[in-house]
Amino acid sequence: MNLEFGRLALVFLFAIIPAVGIALGINSPGLRARIPLLVAFFAGAIPIISLYVPKKFLSGPTGMSPRLDQWLIIVYAFAILLGVVNVVQNSTRKIARRESGWPFSIVLLLGLFATGGAGIYGAISHHGITSLPDGTATPFKWIQDQFFQPLQSTIFALLAFFMASAAFRAFRARNAEATILLFAGGLVMAGRVPLLEFLAVPFPPLQPAAAGASQALGKLTEWIMDTPNGAAQSGIIIGAALGAASMAIRVILGIERGYLGLGRGE
Repeated sequence: MNLEFGRLALVFLFAIIPAVGIALGINSPGLRARIPLLVAFFAGAIPIISLYVPKKFLSGPTGMSPRLDQWLIIVYAFAILLGVVNVVQNSTRKIARRESGWPFSIVLLLGLFATGGAGIYGAISHHGITSLPDGTATPFKWIQDQFFQPLQSTIFALLAFFMASAAFRAFRARNAEATILLFAGGLVMAGRVPLLEFLAVPFPPLQPAAAGASQALGKLTEWIMDTPNGAAQSGIIIGAALGAASMAIRVILGIERGYLGLGRGE
């Protein structure tokens, strides 16, 4: 009884109501704008209610919330397809108009179709996207190993120079906060490498003391990362969670309508 009620409720909320809304909204733009808001409200409210209402038709193994999560996977698949279509349209438009950076759009489309075709071939041939039965790489895996991973390594290598430049600007002791950041950053960097042991190599009698000091510096580094840095990270995570929660509430209540392309009063 509960299972059937939950299934019927989901079908009514996310199939019948949208279909009726589309049919009635053909000649009514205002109704077309309100039906997505109604669907978004129920899609956001059902998981929240299921956390506080212990009913099988809501939070059970086959209740509305778990079943809605399964349905969202299908929505994600269509969203990926929509994203691919959007990339193709924008790239072809840029190539046709010879806009700035249009050769990069050609490379993007070639990579998109090559990797997508290799993945589809792996699914059709039942070989997957990792390795063939004889141990050799599939076309998708070969593209990943020969193109994607080297490009990814190059990007991260370039990011290291940007991070070093940003660290140089941030570590200037212009005020008390920057001085603390400079001191803590120096301790962490020194504690991550055997700096004291390296400096004590020309002086054998100092090597045991340098090893002990290096271990103590490593423990101090771990304390800095776990305690002060962990507290700061917790504050950032809490702030981000509150921001995400407030945005979710705005979407559920229909205050935020940016995803519909509508203004506040429409």
